[in-house]
Amino acid sequence: MTSIRRRTLTLIIGLMLTGLAVISVLNLHDSNHEIAEVYDAQLAQNARMLQGVMRMPLASKQHAELYQAFNQALSEAEPKVDGHPYETKIAFQVWNRKGEVLVHTLSAPSFTAPPATPGFSDVVDLNNRHWRAFLLEDKQNELRIWVGERDDVRADLVDRIVRHTLWPNILGSLVLAAMVWMAIGWGLKPLADMAETLRARHSGSLEPLHLTPLPSELEPMQAALNRMLAQIQEVLGRERRFIADAAHEMRTPLAVLRVHAQNLMEAGTEEERRESLAFLIAGVDRTSRLVNQLLTMARLEPKAQTPAMHAIDLNETVRDSLVQLTPWLLSKHLELTFDASDHPCKVFADPAAIDIALNNLITNAANFSPEHGVITVQLSQADGFYALSVLDQGPGIDEADRARVFERFYSRGNAQGAGLGLTIVNTIAHRLGGRITLVNRPEGGLQATLTIPDARPISTA
Repeated sequence: MTSIRRRTLTLIIGLMLTGLAVISVLNLHDSNHEIAEVYDAQLAQNARMLQGVMRMPLASKQHAELYQAFNQALSEAEPKVDGHPYETKIAFQVWNRKGEVLVHTLSAPSFTAPPATPGFSDVVDLNNRHWRAFLLEDKQNELRIWVGERDDVRADLVDRIVRHTLWPNILGSLVLAAMVWMAIGWGLKPLADMAETLRARHSGSLEPLHLTPLPSELEPMQAALNRMLAQIQEVLGRERRFIADAAHEMRTPLAVLRVHAQNLMEAGTEEERRESLAFLIAGVDRTSRLVNQLLTMARLEPKAQTPAMHAIDLNETVRDSLVQLTPWLLSKHLELTFDASDHPCKVFADPAAIDIALNNLITNAANFSPEHGVITVQLSQADGFYALSVLDQGPGIDEADRARVFERFYSRGNAQGAGLGLTIVNTIAHRLGGRITLVNRPEGGLQATLTIPDARPISTA
């Protein structure tokens, strides 16, 4: 694609030349019309002036002398001396009722027969020259007065008008085009400066642009570029944090897996091998959970655009998640119960986020529950919020640990945990406009409650 300057100049010059052509055509048409009207009026006026002379009350002999004097004067016209070149292109002729020529100029065309139709006419003489003529019939004196003018007289005048108007317009258009070119260059200079600044930047630079002064039309562009650079920085930051977290948390599990593998190789008895293999499998499971949680944290990192949430049935979403978790809990010798009504519970949320939060809460409860313990999930509604609670029969939470349980990689001394579960739930709660609370139960155990705003409108009645 060509430059903005070239495209703009091409458009302006094209429109200007088109307008000039239209104006020139209209001027040429109007000039031809007006010139024709003026010259036709002069022909008619000259014919009537000649008629007035021919009507002078003179005797027949004097009339003949008058005609002779007319012819002599007209024949002595010398354009090169004291006349005009157009004199030879203007002609007079007068005929009597017998068709005899009384007065004529040397330049008058020859006719086989005198014209008979009064008024204006276009005539082609015997020499193939074109004339514009006017015939005046004087019935009182029985005369026919013919005044003619060559067409090239008018054509020459029109040509002169065109030359004296068209060429200045063309030259003026070229000068105007050069001025427009410079004006467009001056007007687009801020854009050219911005482009030059962007080209001069290092390919890896993410620093925001600070171009001042900047026209108001370019300020949204600079703001959009700075927002995009900030988003890229944010994405790179999330990636760096994820890599750092993964490198930090994977170091220890991998070292443990190596120790278990070495123990398995060095085991002397079948019992020792089975024990080392069980430790190795448990370490692999823990590492797998850690990887899944790290990936979940990466997906839950704050983004420039939060995914659109829609109304869902929280009751149905929770039931679907519990169905998937039940076999795993049974394998750990734990019982799962769900306490909720059958009525729909409408909330604005992402079903995947609800599933992730519930999985982490139940996993946390399972890690601290005794064997054959009961994990209870409750769903209730009050004060415009739905409360999703997970109750276990574990030891609860120490007051000293309450302030740190939502920190990344803090596991409360749980060897099987990665310290990310409650952090993930807390992130989801904030994204949904709710919160997560942890309360020790009087009968023992911990109650973790995720509150989510109700999607139904609040009645003001």
